[in-house]
Amino acid sequence: MIKTVETEVGGRLLTIETGRVARQASGAVMVRYGDMVILVTAVSETNQREGVDFLPLTVNYQEKFYAAGKIPGGFFKREARPADSETLTSRLIDRPLRPLFPDNYFFETQVIATVLSADPELHRDTVALVGASAALAISDAPFGGPIAGVRIGRIGGEFIVNPTYEQMEESELGLIVAGTRDAVTMVEAGAREVPEAVMVDAIEFGHREIVRIVEIQEELVRQVGQEKRAVVVKEPSAEERALEAEIRKAATDGIATVNCTPDKKARQKALNGVKDKMVERFDDEEGSKRSFIREVCGSIEKEDMRRLILEKKTRVDGRRFDEVRPISCEVGFLPRTHGSALFTRGETQSVVVTTLGTSQDEQRIDALEGDSKKRFMMHYNFPPYSVGEARFLRGPGRREIGHGALAERSLVEMLPDEERFPYTVRIVSEITESNGSSSMATVCGGTLSLMDAGVPIATPVSGIAMGMIKDGNDVVILSDILGVEDHLGDMDFKVTGTEKGITALQMDIKIAGVNKQILSDALAQARDGRLHILSKMLEALAEPRSDISTHAPRIITVKIHPDKIRDVIGPGGKVIRSIVERTGAKIDIEDDGSVKIASADEAACAEAIKIIEDLTQEAKIGKIYTGTVRKIMDFGAFVEIFPGTDGLVHISQLAEHRVQKVEDILKEGDTVAVKVLEIDRQGKIRLSRKEALAETESKSK
Repeated sequence: MIKTVETEVGGRLLTIETGRVARQASGAVMVRYGDMVILVTAVSETNQREGVDFLPLTVNYQEKFYAAGKIPGGFFKREARPADSETLTSRLIDRPLRPLFPDNYFFETQVIATVLSADPELHRDTVALVGASAALAISDAPFGGPIAGVRIGRIGGEFIVNPTYEQMEESELGLIVAGTRDAVTMVEAGAREVPEAVMVDAIEFGHREIVRIVEIQEELVRQVGQEKRAVVVKEPSAEERALEAEIRKAATDGIATVNCTPDKKARQKALNGVKDKMVERFDDEEGSKRSFIREVCGSIEKEDMRRLILEKKTRVDGRRFDEVRPISCEVGFLPRTHGSALFTRGETQSVVVTTLGTSQDEQRIDALEGDSKKRFMMHYNFPPYSVGEARFLRGPGRREIGHGALAERSLVEMLPDEERFPYTVRIVSEITESNGSSSMATVCGGTLSLMDAGVPIATPVSGIAMGMIKDGNDVVILSDILGVEDHLGDMDFKVTGTEKGITALQMDIKIAGVNKQILSDALAQARDGRLHILSKMLEALAEPRSDISTHAPRIITVKIHPDKIRDVIGPGGKVIRSIVERTGAKIDIEDDGSVKIASADEAACAEAIKIIEDLTQEAKIGKIYTGTVRKIMDFGAFVEIFPGTDGLVHISQLAEHRVQKVEDILKEGDTVAVKVLEIDRQGKIRLSRKEALAETESKSK
């Protein structure tokens, strides 16, 4: 039976339909918004895998090129591995869904969102999120939704719901808000130095829209929702309860002492020592109780850390709630890179490198909305040694791609435009140590490396990660959180920005949600921490260097007439290849006649420019040129005044006296001074040796 619910969002009709497609799935919906159609399915297995003690939730968002009437590029002509944009959308959907499953639900669950029809004007991520929530809500999986998500823009001081791609070009804010009927559970934003108060208002505005979308999902659940699967909570046996009591009695004091160890490695080593002792003391010969013992110790660790913060008003490493760890910054850290920085905050450290390239280095993107080029790239790497582990090195995962995207959003609005700074910019962050908030270290190090590379950014950007511990009405907000505070806390809230305002925001809530007051308090405390970090950064380098590195390519732009482009390129690219081979410079030519010459060698740039100017210069009437005689005719001589351009010196214009034969005055290969007398409509040039000589003589007198 086909059922449909709908509501208006941002001036367009949002429709959710079920019962027509993918009826074997646990839950399936078709979401339509404008001309966009996304199929979202949810399946949760009924058999639990052995040994699984976590929620194995997988979210896959995929875009089909046929949705935009396109055929994929490449040899195989089919969609390949997910693009970064698809991976980021999968992460965006996953983050607000995951906390809404019961803690002890361990069944394999998969959500697949497939774009079947793409509206070229509209973003797809929040629509896919709504579909994922609806599919889970009507399924038998014990999902605590529904939830919804919207994008909020701001143009001319007015908030806009689900702005188009075109509107986003003008918007000072690109905010995605997700939440339930009662609270906001996830926030992600990029902004142009937006004040904290405006950000809070935007989040609240977005939540009002979310409530209306949640309501139509609730209506759909009333019509077709399945009975939710009962979650069987395994009650501990009397023996397990007794064992837990013994473990708690033996381990609590030791774990409480260890939890106050500031150094991460020392603390982890000591915690493992306590757990090993408990296993040695309470485990049986078969080792059957080992997992249970370690689980109880983990619970004690979490409870004690939260008690330490809520009751004793102190943190694991002894800091105040609003205190930032010690910071050190170094620039020019690497000798041969274009720009580099070493940013260290406590036990989190990042080596960040900026590389400058030409337009040939731009990233080409083949997407549903069309082909595009990207001149700023931010890549984040998290090697296993940064947390003292030995793991197989693989390509970047969802977390690495997500952290890189957050740092990119933080910095992109501060970069100069292409006309002012015609470089492609790539930043790479290598996390060399990690104990919380390595993405924010990437932002801070990225700013310093850009300035070290001589990139004239508008203003420096810093970032901080905030956390929260909440127990009833007792709420503590933590600045610059440690890894353990992130893992055992209730919120991960990352804020980046300048002195003026916010440039990026990412918030994930592990509890039911947060209210406006908590958001406002967290942003205010984050601003203080951000500005403190920024002051430390500016002590290392106060402003961008006045010039780019000597190792970076110098890009000089010259303009030529578009009709002359073919002269520079030559037949089959012969001419431009010869210039590149001769000078070693990179040359890019745009359709408007902009020619960009790039080389780390200034002499090579100058030589390439001269060659191009010679190829493209145009003769000027009245100007004297020194040319080469290329051909002798009975009526005159053809003289090449500059490469590719010649004119005719008629026999009457060779000398003051009457000339019988051209060969009496000129021979092929002679160098001769000539003056341009006329250029006719066909571009033919009439030259005079006689007038050039006369003018030269008069100047010499």
